[in-house]
Amino acid sequence: MTASKKLVGLYPGTFDPLTRGHEDLVERALRVVDELVIGVASDTHKEPLFTLEERVGMIEEVLGGNPRIRVTSFEGLTVDFAKREGASVILRGLRAVSDFEFEFQMALMNKHLAPGVEILFMAPDATFSFLSATLVREVARLGGDVSAFVSKPVAERLTRRFEGDGS
Repeated sequence: MTASKKLVGLYPGTFDPLTRGHEDLVERALRVVDELVIGVASDTHKEPLFTLEERVGMIEEVLGGNPRIRVTSFEGLTVDFAKREGASVILRGLRAVSDFEFEFQMALMNKHLAPGVEILFMAPDATFSFLSATLVREVARLGGDVSAFVSKPVAERLTRRFEGDGS
């Protein structure tokens, strides 16, 4: 009998901030993979609200108690990071049809760059299908209650951030 190889998945993103939708995909991905690396992108075209260290810290605070989850930051190509981490599956969330075209193009490019890495698309639970980190940031910036959309530590950090800078 040969030992089976551990299946490692990578869930990359900016996670600015981590939402309940992200948490839902992590929970469901753990039904498919043995270990999940949450890769927080450092080089992004987006202007993040939270620093890279803050984003990693929030994820570790919310999900870090699970021994099957590793949280780390990365720069460069996602497929190169996946290979370095030993991940053979990259998890991507699709909220709506509008996400599909971009994600499909990116998946095809990634398959070209790293043929041995599979792309796994997952739709969030219907409860979270409308949810985006951008929307959460905007609601928080305008003083709205985001507690249904993010975990308590994330909600507290959002409140402090927007109270602290007067936005």
